[in-house]
Formats: sequence, C-alpha cells, structure tokens
Amino acid sequence: MPTDVSPDRLRGTTDSPEGKRRTVSLRLETVVASAPVPGHSPHDPGARLAGSDAVAALIVLDDGSYVLQLRDDKPDIWYPNHWGCFGGAVDAGEEPVEALRRELYEELELEFDEAEYFTRFDFDLTKLGAGRYHRTFYVVRVSAAQRAGFVLHEGKAFDAFAGETVCRDLRVTPYDAFALFLHHAQSRIGG
Repeated sequence: MPTDVSPDRLRGTTDSPEGKRRTVSLRLETVVASAPVPGHSPHDPGARLAGSDAVAALIVLDDGSYVLQLRDDKPDIWYPNHWGCFGGAVDAGEEPVEALRRELYEELELEFDEAEYFTRFDFDLTKLGAGRYHRTFYVVRVSAAQRAGFVLHEGKAFDAFAGETVCRDLRVTPYDAFALFLHHAQSRIGG
C-alpha cells in the first residue's frame, strides 16, 4: 500500500519473495499525448455527417469468424478508417432486407439466400439537428467458397476475424462493435 504520494513520487512498503519488508519508491511522470478523436478526420473538420436509416450484416463464416470492412478514410463518412460491418442506407420505400441485399451486392458482389434479424439500434440525434435513425443488424452466414468470390467495391479492405479479436483488438465503429459483441457473447446474455 502507498504510504506517501507526492506529485512526482509514490512510496510504500511491500513484502519481498523472501518475506522481508522493503520500501519501494517509484518516480511518476506525466505523459501528455494528442490522440485522434474517434470518427473525426482532421483533413476536413468542416465536413458534414448525415444520418439515415441503415442496415448492416454480421457476415459469419463457417468457422464463426466475422467478415468486416476497413472503411475508407474520408471526412464525410461516420468513423473513417475503422473496421465495421458491411451495409448501408435504406432508401425511401425500400424494405430493410431488400436494402441489405442491394448493399451487400454493391459492396462485395455477395448474393445470399437468408438474412436472420439480429437486433436494431435507435439513435436520437434531434438535439444535434440530425433527426432520429435506426441501424438494423442481420446475420448472414457465408461459406468459404462464397467468401473466395467476394469482390470489394467499397472500403479499403476486408478480412475475417475471430470474435475475440473483433472485441479486443480492432478499432471498430462503436455501433457495429456493440452488435458484434452481442452476437459473439450471446450465450452469456439474458436469462
């Protein structure tokens, strides 16, 4: 336990592996670093972000890994240069699964038979003058053969990652990160 704390030093006592008490002193240093704000591009701080109702796919491979897109580094999109789910805006009059089918074909040339509803997040941005929107997530299961046929048309890259890697190690858009966490940890959630 610390017995003395000063702005530049921490002192205390501890037991050594041999059972003897010893005094420990650590010099403290303050490190100030500039870190980028997530989703903010310094290239064009005046770029306007627009909201819309959207769909997203939790693309799950046979081994349980998730296929994600590395988003472009453009100032006019939400969370540039982050990993995220494939998907996009729902056009006026379009059903969500139709929008998902269109988006996945446009972005990856992926055609699928089934999309299973997973969850929906609602966003109230009215205080920011941006309205109310939702993002609906569907699970789309894909074989290795289907993945081999993907052709990337949007984003910088795509890859597959184990759930643990997605949840701990990647810089993922926050809303997609939460949906991926819920899917990956679903056996631990609920009653």
